[in-house]
Amino acid sequence: MPERVEIVPYDAEWPTHFREIAASLKTLLGDRVLDIHHIGSTSIPGVAAKPLIDIDVILPTAADVIDACPLMETTGYEPRGNRYDADIFAFMKHTAAPRQRIYLCPEGHDTHQRRILFRDYLRTHPQAAADYQALKLELVEAFEYDGDGYTAAKAAFVNDIVARAGRR
Repeated sequence: MPERVEIVPYDAEWPTHFREIAASLKTLLGDRVLDIHHIGSTSIPGVAAKPLIDIDVILPTAADVIDACPLMETTGYEPRGNRYDADIFAFMKHTAAPRQRIYLCPEGHDTHQRRILFRDYLRTHPQAAADYQALKLELVEAFEYDGDGYTAAKAAFVNDIVARAGRR
């Protein structure tokens, strides 16, 4: 059965959860980690989100990403492949509270750069963040059991914000 798309009010503990998860990922993956970023809606203060901490882990190369995949699996992360982007591999941990989605990304990858532009723009533009929250709350009704449809329906908004952020 498809998983329900759920949006919950902002939780002030999400940044703390990110820091804890980031520390454990740094321990797990070691010196190859260049950086770890809190991304997605839980990284935007005040915005309602899926109760899921999204994280980009930056590694030096695509080969380092591939090498790190087995380590993720040994600690209970479910491999989710690279459905959207070559060289970026996703992992889920459903058993943790909150749930975690980790993306292993090679340094300089465009998808990661776009995520950071989007996050930072919404962090500094409260009206855009409010508009995004309103869109998400509308879409969750239409795509309650269609996560891919929900994500696709947000694409035009996300692309517009990334384009605005890139012009700054």
